[in-house]
Amino acid sequence: MKNASLLIEETARFLKELKELSFPGKAAAVYNPLEYAGAPYTNYLERFAQGSKTVFFLGMNPGPWGMAQTGIPFGEIQAVKEWMKIEGEIHSPSAVHPKRPVTGWDTTRSEVSGRRLWGLFSERYGSPCEFFKDNFVGNYCPLVFMEESGKNLTPDKLPSQEKAPLFEACDKHLKAVVEILSPQYLIGVGKFAEKRLAAVFSGKDYIIASIIHPSPANPAANRDWNGSVTEALTKLGIWS
Repeated sequence: MKNASLLIEETARFLKELKELSFPGKAAAVYNPLEYAGAPYTNYLERFAQGSKTVFFLGMNPGPWGMAQTGIPFGEIQAVKEWMKIEGEIHSPSAVHPKRPVTGWDTTRSEVSGRRLWGLFSERYGSPCEFFKDNFVGNYCPLVFMEESGKNLTPDKLPSQEKAPLFEACDKHLKAVVEILSPQYLIGVGKFAEKRLAAVFSGKDYIIASIIHPSPANPAANRDWNGSVTEALTKLGIWS
């Protein structure tokens, strides 16, 4: 439980830092699942962040039907409820965008990115205990940004005066998480995450690479995503 406890403490510190930031530019609404879905996320850390890891997978930020609903990175509802069996009370953001409600455990919509990612891992490892024995999954930025229309706004599209302090806070948290878990491989889920890993850990003794992001908005992900990721992780020596 030592690593889990350290990560819970680090998350609390990170939350305080994030509260000091503001986003008055393009974002019409900002959600922080680590606050309103903090209980499931804590359960995730307590159950699966024990001990050091070999591989750390890093996503960009929460999707509207995944982590935004459950608090778990790439947290597609069925994967979180039925495969991981995560529990914990989920509240509502302080200000809810009318087109992006948070229904928590009652969510009926499936997020494709999470379904693909956790689906492949469950197929490969069988149980979550087997997967998390050597692997862990996190997100670079825990915040969900939405435009006036409700469209997802990714962190890299924020105005520079908002992006700079956000990235500084997220870089600091990322560094702390990796130091606690001490993995050998840092794998970005998508090129954005790989670039942040390379920026934070340049010159360090880690193997940094990426896999194709599973979003259906990425054309490459719609052409045998499982096969492409399996090939990439096999070439890296992570999978046999």
